[in-house]
Amino acid sequence: MSDTAKPRHRMGEPRLQKPPWLKVKPRASKEYFELRELFRQTRLHTVCDEARCPNTAECWSQRTATFLILGDKCTRRCTFCNIGYGWSGEVDRDEPRRLAEGVSRLGLRHVVITSVDRDDLDDGGASIFVESIERLRALDPAPRIELLTPDFAGKEGALESVLDAAPDIFAHNLETVPRLYPGVRPRSSYEGSLEVLARAHRWKPRPVVKTGIMVGLGETIEEIEAVMRDCVEAGVRIFTVGQYLQPTAKHHRVERFYHPDEFKDLARRGRELGLAWVEAGPLVRSSYHAARQLEALT
Repeated sequence: MSDTAKPRHRMGEPRLQKPPWLKVKPRASKEYFELRELFRQTRLHTVCDEARCPNTAECWSQRTATFLILGDKCTRRCTFCNIGYGWSGEVDRDEPRRLAEGVSRLGLRHVVITSVDRDDLDDGGASIFVESIERLRALDPAPRIELLTPDFAGKEGALESVLDAAPDIFAHNLETVPRLYPGVRPRSSYEGSLEVLARAHRWKPRPVVKTGIMVGLGETIEEIEAVMRDCVEAGVRIFTVGQYLQPTAKHHRVERFYHPDEFKDLARRGRELGLAWVEAGPLVRSSYHAARQLEALT
């Protein structure tokens, strides 16, 4: 790799000052506090909380949340992520039951489930995804199910078992452009993640396939467009683009902040390239407006 192509992951440098459009006013409501108490009672984790999502107050006030299964410790150390690190080999087998209980008590019609990477498990945690889907399908009425999965470290049969469980939406995030992977996702592969999406598109029954990236890590517009083209070829229908926000001084540095008009332009470019739905904005995250996206495409 040439010097000009080396990823810039200057952790520990002074942070850029946030522009006005990224200053979120807390909008905690009665529903927000109800959900927080429910998560405490059922011992459920949410990526909203663990990853310090800027949309937490808005989403929880609308009684929506992204459930984080398989614990709150990840076996990878991506430099953009604020979720804790750890290898335990342990699995909470009661988690799918508690998840279904929480969803039932909330009366959710669209459920988003994600997880940490569990490279310490033989199946990467796939069986917990499968049991979670089965528990949710048994509810009356059953909600629509969206999964945001890891790559399961390519473990044999793991991805296939999850796809066989037939989620309505299958998502796996690319996160960034290929050139920046060594500094952003050092233990992951762009080509491997793209193949996960392509395999999901080829599966029967075929789910709606979705992925997302962050911007502001040092990528170029041309690189973003190249990722969009790869996604169209892989069968991706929903593509999300949001501004990367540096969790702490130890994480990957924000190289620049994109203006809201630039996100509108990225959405336009994505649609022109053939993506069915592009959700793009400074505060967009993978599950932001997830129910609306599926409704628009079905």
